[in-house]
Amino acid sequence: MRAADCASARRADNIECVKDEAKGAPTAELRRAVALALTGDWQAAHLIAQKYEDDDVASWIHAVVHRMEGDLANAGYWYRRVQRPLREDVSTADELREIEALLAGR
Repeated sequence: MRAADCASARRADNIECVKDEAKGAPTAELRRAVALALTGDWQAAHLIAQKYEDDDVASWIHAVVHRMEGDLANAGYWYRRVQRPLREDVSTADELREIEALLAGR
């Protein structure tokens, strides 16, 4: 998608425009996604993770929120992208806390 297309049609639901504006995954945004997911708002966390799909931590968050949604096939895709196992014996909350701890060191 061309930048001009995004400028002429500013739509929050147009993920291609949002991705074009993304310059990496700011730690604060990833922390926000984790916090939202921990409150149960996986949809909002998903929107943030999607913006930064080239970042491994964002993709890990993306995997976890698809687990929360119940879409294990899609979650599996994102876990494979970041070379992590889908650990069904670990709760999504515990996994999000692992990500939180990782981000604390960033």
